[in-house]
Amino acid sequence: MARKRFRPQRQNPGRLALQLSALCGCPPWSVVCIGTDRSTGDALGPLTGSLLRSSSTPDLCVFGSVRSPIHAANLRDFVRGFQPIGPVVAVDACLGERRHIGTVSLCPDPLRPGAGIRKNLPEIGDLHVAGTVGARGFMEFEALQNARLNMVLSLASWIASSIEMGAQMSLAASTIRLQERRQAGAAMVRGSPTRSGGTVQPHQQL
Repeated sequence: MARKRFRPQRQNPGRLALQLSALCGCPPWSVVCIGTDRSTGDALGPLTGSLLRSSSTPDLCVFGSVRSPIHAANLRDFVRGFQPIGPVVAVDACLGERRHIGTVSLCPDPLRPGAGIRKNLPEIGDLHVAGTVGARGFMEFEALQNARLNMVLSLASWIASSIEMGAQMSLAASTIRLQERRQAGAAMVRGSPTRSGGTVQPHQQL
Protein backbone atom coordinates (compact mmCIF):
# COMPACT_ATOMS: atom_id res chain seq x y z
CA MET A 1 0.00 0.00 0.00
CA ALA A 2 1.28 3.45 -0.89
CA ARG A 3 1.18 6.46 1.42
CA LYS A 4 -2.32 7.82 1.87
CA ARG A 5 -3.02 11.45 2.73
CA PHE A 6 -6.07 12.75 4.57
CA ARG A 7 -7.43 16.27 5.08
CA PRO A 8 -9.03 16.45 8.55
CA GLN A 9 -10.89 19.67 7.73
CA ARG A 10 -12.74 17.88 4.93
CA GLN A 11 -12.73 14.19 5.87
CA ASN A 12 -14.24 12.21 8.70
CA PRO A 13 -11.85 10.28 11.02
CA GLY A 14 -13.57 7.13 9.81
CA ARG A 15 -11.61 7.32 6.56
CA LEU A 16 -8.30 6.78 8.34
CA ALA A 17 -9.95 4.38 10.81
CA LEU A 18 -10.96 2.02 7.99
CA GLN A 19 -7.39 1.92 6.68
CA LEU A 20 -5.94 1.28 10.13
CA SER A 21 -8.47 -1.48 10.77
CA ALA A 22 -7.56 -3.20 7.50
CA LEU A 23 -3.81 -2.94 8.13
CA CYS A 24 -3.69 -3.82 11.82
CA GLY A 25 -6.46 -6.35 12.21
CA CYS A 26 -7.85 -7.37 15.57
CA PRO A 27 -6.63 -5.46 18.64
CA PRO A 28 -4.77 -5.13 20.91
CA TRP A 29 -2.61 -2.54 19.17
CA SER A 30 0.43 -0.74 20.51
CA VAL A 31 0.43 2.99 19.76
CA VAL A 32 3.75 4.81 20.21
CA CYS A 33 3.41 8.60 20.18
CA ILE A 34 6.69 10.42 19.54
CA GLY A 35 7.50 14.05 20.32
CA THR A 36 7.97 16.63 23.04
CA ASP A 37 5.71 19.20 24.61
CA ARG A 38 8.58 21.72 24.53
CA SER A 39 7.90 22.43 20.86
CA THR A 40 4.44 23.38 19.61
CA GLY A 41 4.58 21.36 16.40
CA ASP A 42 6.42 18.42 17.92
CA ALA A 43 3.78 18.14 20.65
CA LEU A 44 1.44 16.41 18.17
CA GLY A 45 2.52 12.93 19.27
CA PRO A 46 2.31 13.50 23.04
CA LEU A 47 -1.07 15.24 22.68
CA THR A 48 -2.40 12.31 20.67
CA GLY A 49 -1.11 9.89 23.31
CA SER A 50 -2.77 11.81 26.13
CA LEU A 51 -6.09 11.83 24.27
CA LEU A 52 -5.89 8.09 23.62
CA ARG A 53 -5.04 7.35 27.24
CA SER A 54 -8.23 9.10 28.31
CA SER A 55 -10.36 7.18 25.78
CA SER A 56 -12.66 4.29 26.59
CA THR A 57 -11.00 1.78 24.22
CA PRO A 58 -9.32 -0.90 26.39
CA ASP A 59 -7.45 -2.65 23.56
CA LEU A 60 -4.98 0.15 22.88
CA CYS A 61 -1.60 0.04 24.62
CA VAL A 62 -0.48 3.68 24.45
CA PHE A 63 3.11 4.79 24.94
CA GLY A 64 4.06 8.48 25.01
CA SER A 65 1.97 11.36 26.32
CA VAL A 66 2.31 14.96 27.47
CA ARG A 67 3.06 13.68 30.96
CA SER A 68 5.53 10.98 29.82
CA PRO A 69 6.82 11.95 26.37
CA ILE A 70 9.01 9.76 24.15
CA HIS A 71 11.49 12.00 22.35
CA ALA A 72 15.01 12.16 20.89
CA ALA A 73 16.68 12.01 24.31
CA ASN A 74 15.00 8.81 25.50
CA LEU A 75 13.88 7.08 22.29
CA ARG A 76 16.86 4.71 22.08
CA ASP A 77 16.30 3.48 25.64
CA PHE A 78 12.59 3.08 24.96
CA VAL A 79 13.15 1.04 21.77
CA ARG A 80 15.71 -1.14 23.56
CA GLY A 81 13.20 -2.19 26.23
CA PHE A 82 10.02 -2.04 24.16
CA GLN A 83 7.88 -5.18 24.17
CA PRO A 84 5.02 -4.53 21.75
CA ILE A 85 1.57 -6.02 22.09
CA GLY A 86 0.07 -6.59 18.65
CA PRO A 87 0.78 -4.35 15.64
CA VAL A 88 2.65 -1.13 16.40
CA VAL A 89 1.26 2.19 15.14
CA ALA A 90 3.71 5.10 15.51
CA VAL A 91 2.45 8.69 15.61
CA ASP A 92 4.60 11.76 15.03
CA ALA A 93 4.66 15.28 13.62
CA CYS A 94 6.45 15.92 10.34
CA LEU A 95 7.41 18.71 7.96
CA GLY A 96 6.38 18.69 4.32
CA GLU A 97 5.34 20.80 1.38
CA ARG A 98 3.53 23.99 2.29
CA ARG A 99 0.36 22.81 0.53
CA HIS A 100 0.28 19.74 2.79
CA ILE A 101 0.39 21.59 6.10
CA GLY A 102 -2.58 20.48 8.19
CA THR A 103 -2.88 17.07 6.54
CA VAL A 104 -2.37 13.58 7.97
CA SER A 105 -0.49 10.75 6.24
CA LEU A 106 -0.73 7.00 6.75
CA CYS A 107 2.45 5.18 5.74
CA PRO A 108 2.73 1.36 5.70
CA ASP A 109 6.31 1.33 6.95
CA PRO A 110 8.22 2.10 10.18
CA LEU A 111 8.59 5.66 11.41
CA ARG A 112 11.99 7.34 11.22
CA PRO A 113 11.73 9.99 13.95
CA GLY A 114 13.67 13.17 13.40
CA ALA A 115 14.30 12.54 9.70
CA GLY A 116 12.79 15.92 8.81
CA ILE A 117 15.34 17.75 10.97
CA ARG A 118 18.27 15.48 10.08
CA LYS A 119 18.39 13.45 13.30
CA ASN A 120 19.62 9.86 13.22
CA LEU A 121 17.21 7.97 15.49
CA PRO A 122 16.03 4.34 15.51
CA GLU A 123 13.00 3.29 13.50
CA ILE A 124 9.85 2.24 15.27
CA GLY A 125 6.45 0.85 14.31
CA ASP A 126 4.97 -1.47 11.73
CA LEU A 127 3.26 1.55 10.17
CA HIS A 128 2.98 5.19 11.12
CA VAL A 129 0.64 8.16 11.11
CA ALA A 130 2.18 11.60 10.60
CA GLY A 131 0.63 15.04 10.86
CA THR A 132 2.25 17.74 8.72
CA VAL A 133 2.64 20.78 10.98
CA GLY A 134 5.06 22.95 8.98
CA ALA A 135 7.06 23.40 5.79
CA ARG A 136 10.41 21.70 5.32
CA GLY A 137 13.50 23.02 3.60
CA PHE A 138 14.40 26.09 5.67
CA MET A 139 14.95 26.50 9.41
CA GLU A 140 13.15 23.27 10.31
CA PHE A 141 13.47 23.77 14.08
CA GLU A 142 11.70 27.12 13.85
CA ALA A 143 9.03 25.62 11.60
CA LEU A 144 8.24 23.08 14.33
CA GLN A 145 8.38 25.67 17.10
CA ASN A 146 6.15 28.14 15.29
CA ALA A 147 3.39 25.72 14.28
CA ARG A 148 -0.08 26.96 15.19
CA LEU A 149 -1.26 25.38 18.43
CA ASN A 150 -4.87 25.27 17.27
CA MET A 151 -3.91 23.24 14.19
CA VAL A 152 -1.76 20.84 16.25
CA LEU A 153 -4.58 20.28 18.74
CA SER A 154 -7.05 19.64 15.92
CA LEU A 155 -4.72 17.15 14.22
CA ALA A 156 -4.08 15.32 17.51
CA SER A 157 -7.81 15.03 18.19
CA TRP A 158 -8.51 13.78 14.66
CA ILE A 159 -5.72 11.19 14.76
CA ALA A 160 -6.74 9.95 18.21
CA SER A 161 -10.36 9.58 17.08
CA SER A 162 -9.23 7.68 13.97
CA ILE A 163 -7.11 5.22 15.95
CA GLU A 164 -9.85 4.66 18.51
CA MET A 165 -12.47 4.11 15.81
CA GLY A 166 -10.15 1.78 13.87
CA ALA A 167 -9.57 -0.42 16.91
CA GLN A 168 -13.31 -0.55 17.64
CA MET A 169 -14.05 -1.49 14.01
CA SER A 170 -11.50 -4.31 14.08
CA LEU A 171 -12.78 -5.60 17.42
CA ALA A 172 -16.39 -5.58 16.19
CA ALA A 173 -15.43 -7.42 12.98
CA SER A 174 -13.47 -10.00 14.98
CA THR A 175 -16.43 -10.56 17.32
CA ILE A 176 -18.77 -11.10 14.36
CA ARG A 177 -16.37 -13.61 12.78
CA LEU A 178 -16.10 -15.50 16.08
CA GLN A 179 -19.88 -15.68 16.43
CA GLU A 180 -20.21 -16.94 12.85
CA ARG A 181 -17.64 -19.68 13.49
CA ARG A 182 -19.46 -20.74 16.64
CA GLN A 183 -22.79 -20.85 14.82
CA ALA A 184 -21.25 -22.86 11.98
CA GLY A 185 -19.72 -25.29 14.49
CA ALA A 186 -23.04 -25.70 16.31
CA ALA A 187 -24.81 -26.37 13.00
CA MET A 188 -22.27 -29.06 12.12
CA VAL A 189 -22.79 -30.75 15.49
CA ARG A 190 -26.59 -30.72 15.09
CA GLY A 191 -26.37 -32.23 11.63
CA SER A 192 -23.51 -34.69 12.20
CA PRO A 193 -24.31 -38.38 11.38
CA THR A 194 -24.25 -41.14 14.01
CA ARG A 195 -22.34 -44.42 13.49
CA SER A 196 -25.49 -46.07 12.23
CA GLY A 197 -25.93 -43.45 9.53
CA GLY A 198 -28.66 -41.39 11.20
CA THR A 199 -28.37 -38.08 12.95
CA VAL A 200 -27.65 -37.36 16.55
CA GLN A 201 -30.91 -37.56 18.48
CA PRO A 202 -31.65 -35.54 21.58
CA HIS A 203 -31.39 -37.42 24.89
CA GLN A 204 -34.69 -38.99 25.91
CA GLN A 205 -35.69 -39.32 29.55
CA LEU A 206 -36.60 -42.90 30.48
